[in-house]
Amino acid sequence: MLPTASFLELGSIFDNLCVEQFSFSVLYKDFCFVLVLSIFGINLSFSQDSLITVTAEKGDGILSLLRKQGMNPYERYDDFIAMNLDNLRDSVHLYEGRIYRIPFIEDDSVVVVDSLERQAKEIKKIEGEYHSIFGEGNETVLPKSEKLKGAVYYLVSGHGGPDPGAMANYAGKAIAEDEYAYDITLRLAKELLAHGATVYIIIRDENDGIRDDRILEIDHDEVAYGGKTIPLNQLARLKQRVNIVNQLHRKHLGQFQRLIVTHVDSRSKGQNIDVFFYHHEKSKNGKKLAESIHKTFQKKYKKYQPNRTYTGTFEDRTSLYLVKKTHPAMTFIEIGNIRNKKDQRRILDPDNRQALAKWISEGVLLDFEGGEIGPIR
Repeated sequence: MLPTASFLELGSIFDNLCVEQFSFSVLYKDFCFVLVLSIFGINLSFSQDSLITVTAEKGDGILSLLRKQGMNPYERYDDFIAMNLDNLRDSVHLYEGRIYRIPFIEDDSVVVVDSLERQAKEIKKIEGEYHSIFGEGNETVLPKSEKLKGAVYYLVSGHGGPDPGAMANYAGKAIAEDEYAYDITLRLAKELLAHGATVYIIIRDENDGIRDDRILEIDHDEVAYGGKTIPLNQLARLKQRVNIVNQLHRKHLGQFQRLIVTHVDSRSKGQNIDVFFYHHEKSKNGKKLAESIHKTFQKKYKKYQPNRTYTGTFEDRTSLYLVKKTHPAMTFIEIGNIRNKKDQRRILDPDNRQALAKWISEGVLLDFEGGEIGPIR
């Protein structure tokens, strides 16, 4: 009998090999896995519980549903969507009362000949990287590809420390821009790391990590990269971020480098806005990055919300201090209006925050595939 760990190890290896070569559903991957084991001369049997279904209850999201099944929801999030895409609203929301398939669950009923253990030892083990910044239960980043290998990304979430940014009220509690911008930034960082990128998280909160709460508690203990205290004065705060990014940029001269700044806007309560993007007016690469993410959002809206027009734009906004002063090609993202009820749903729902990070990362991948290396912008 092969120990469960060894079986999981082989399964993880196969998943990574398949993802590199094909685009297919999880069911097909399971079939391929069995096929490869057969090629190795390995016989196995699965219990009927290997693939199960569950009914979504009121209040369930993908993350909470997977967590109820004893899974790490971030490791199986993409698999779940692939298996249930035709049964999801806007590609990320469950319908109450509908039945959903759960990704393959390994159990003790898997029977494998003893030779598998010897063969498994010859296969290189695929391990994730540990990053404590993502918080308990989210520290491990499992590799998805090496598509961003060699690329460097600087991620700056808006405000932080003594400045919470835009404020609003929800269900009788205060919510702050910096907490939601930071959570989306962490999720984006994890996506980029999974594709082999080097990632610098410039504004950091070692205590928060990725959070699946709707209301994110406000604190003021964020620091800048290197453990630097964030100044209260706005100009000093912006200069600090510019200096950190530009110093790191010099360190990585000659590499593909991009900066992504994430904010949540504040406007009148009645103004519902889409996600939109800014870039430097003279930055060809910055414009391409903004446009690539913008195109990804257009594509997603067209596919998952065909009855709604996406009105988000990308445009130059060189008047913004970080856009004007930082050296890497960059985009400045406004997620929505924190005071608007519809936009609040976009940031309060953890599944929405995960989807935003995922869509931004897909735009980043699109940009990198045709990107250019330049010393500045």
